[in-house]
Amino acid sequence: MAGRINDDDVKAVRDAVPIDAVVSEYLQLRNAGGGNLKGLCPFHDEKSPSFQVSPSKGLYHCFGCQAGGDTLDFIMKIDHLSFSEAVERLAGQAGITLRYEEGGYTAGTSGRGERIRLVEAHKAAATFYVDQLDSPEAEIGRKFLAERGFDQAAAAHFSVGYSPAGWDHLTRFLRGKGFSDKELITSGLAQDSRSGKPIDRFRGRLMWPIRDITGEVVGFGARKLRDDDNGPKYLNTPETAIYKKSQVLYGIDLAKKEIAKTSRAVVVEGYTDVMACHMAGVTTAIATCGTAFGGDHIKILRRLLMDNATAEVIFTFDGDAAGQKAALRAFEDDQKFAAETSIAITPGGMDPCDLRLAQGDAAVASLVETRTPLFEFALRHIVSRHNLENPAGRAAALDEAAPVVAHIKNIAIQHESAVQLAGMLGIRDEAFVVKRVAQLARWARDRGGQPQQQGRGGGGRPSYDAGPAQPERPAGGPALNLRSPAHRTERELLKLALQRPALVSPAFDAYGMDEFTAPPYAAVRQAILDAGGASLGTEDYLAKVREAAPNDTVRALVTELAVEAIHTKTVDEIYAGVQLVQVRLRAVDRRVHEIQGTMSRLGPQAPPEQLAAVQEELWVLQQYGRRLRNRGAEGL
Repeated sequence: MAGRINDDDVKAVRDAVPIDAVVSEYLQLRNAGGGNLKGLCPFHDEKSPSFQVSPSKGLYHCFGCQAGGDTLDFIMKIDHLSFSEAVERLAGQAGITLRYEEGGYTAGTSGRGERIRLVEAHKAAATFYVDQLDSPEAEIGRKFLAERGFDQAAAAHFSVGYSPAGWDHLTRFLRGKGFSDKELITSGLAQDSRSGKPIDRFRGRLMWPIRDITGEVVGFGARKLRDDDNGPKYLNTPETAIYKKSQVLYGIDLAKKEIAKTSRAVVVEGYTDVMACHMAGVTTAIATCGTAFGGDHIKILRRLLMDNATAEVIFTFDGDAAGQKAALRAFEDDQKFAAETSIAITPGGMDPCDLRLAQGDAAVASLVETRTPLFEFALRHIVSRHNLENPAGRAAALDEAAPVVAHIKNIAIQHESAVQLAGMLGIRDEAFVVKRVAQLARWARDRGGQPQQQGRGGGGRPSYDAGPAQPERPAGGPALNLRSPAHRTERELLKLALQRPALVSPAFDAYGMDEFTAPPYAAVRQAILDAGGASLGTEDYLAKVREAAPNDTVRALVTELAVEAIHTKTVDEIYAGVQLVQVRLRAVDRRVHEIQGTMSRLGPQAPPEQLAAVQEELWVLQQYGRRLRNRGAEGL
């Protein structure tokens, strides 16, 4: 086993890979002001972005769920890696050779974490399959692609490959790369045979590598090519430590930038459909991998679409019964999106791949542009099941369709849909239908206890500018009352000490823990002191403060304060001086109040020496307080 990774190498990895570049592989980031970026948190569901990244500090923090840390922390949390696995992964991206304290330099084979090894095995397998597509045996695969309109360039763009028909071609290849039989079985690339030796899982099939959002190969989709193959038409990688079919979208690595740029995603049903759409210029197309579109897929898209009101998700389904059923299943999840959802029904039961073959690229692009809102499709499906020729049928259709309209979050769209429903049903009294829908929506709000939002992307957590109505409890720590002027000022001073230490040094380093009235803030002050003080001025100052934190709760608060915006447009010595003075002045006033209480308790009968000492301390403090009020930061 490889030993502990050299500390200098860990620091080099942190410095080499910018945190915004890493995070943006998983979600869309936008300018948050003050040099920070924001996006929808990948660690909890939210509708307004409270997840912030500070590129200059190399930190991230979510003000909603309190998750935070540096680049390595992010990778560890989002991909469920150990510390060493996260370092090794980023080192590989940066081209850094790691040194280990035990055993010197190592290529990191036997000592690598399981996930890293599984990803490396899939990467090697993908290369092997691509190479095999040029072999004589793979002629049947090349013919399959050509018949569907995909040339060699298209196959290369999607890294389509071929798995040889023998029993253990890939297995022997990966053994030669240093992978163990156990790793091959665990990865799903091989399976046990009757003889007890591993054999290839995929044999004689066309292979599509399935990549996660960062572009790592985590699985494969394999298409049957021969009649004597008794397996299913499509065979996918089984569930493994790196492949969960409900949490991956085929083509997301190629489509994510355009999805974020255009605020549009097109969901199709198969690998060749994704290829056809991309070849036709619809480069936002993605597909599920052998499973229905569900909640985890929605989370992936929401982080890219940023839940803005103009975003759109377009589903393409065949016009047959199965396609309609899939569309209605998608509609059940419609309200989990802030984006608008639409459906594009392919003509004549053709999927996008068939449509491109029959009518060309323009027909595929046109299909996407002629979509119908998904709720309208669902309404028409509901209405079609009722006899609208008589009052009873119309009433029954209204009873079933009105709740669907009532659940539309956007009030303007809800109203227009109610009017549209009246037209579908042939009910002349539009106002009656509108009133019925509004009543159902009101009842739904009352039962849920949540006010209806004016837009589909509303909601979110109160900002720190106004302060929450109730005291907050950061990361499980003692309560903080952000409406308290003292707490607000202490928070600002600590943010300055972490983000702009030069502005508060050297004065800040003379402040005691007792000058911070909130225990969590006093703990952060202690961590800064233990790290060497704000005057330290080194590049790894923040890292040292986080390391000096006594526990994860304080460490999370350090990260939060290091990322949170300072509440002024101009961050300068004047603003810093005001915060320094206010914190010190409140500490002085508290001490004056304590001494005055002591004098009252002592009374006139107190020993003259004790009374004189207390009176002198009171006089000194009162003079100091007067100087601070008159001279500001110069009086410190």
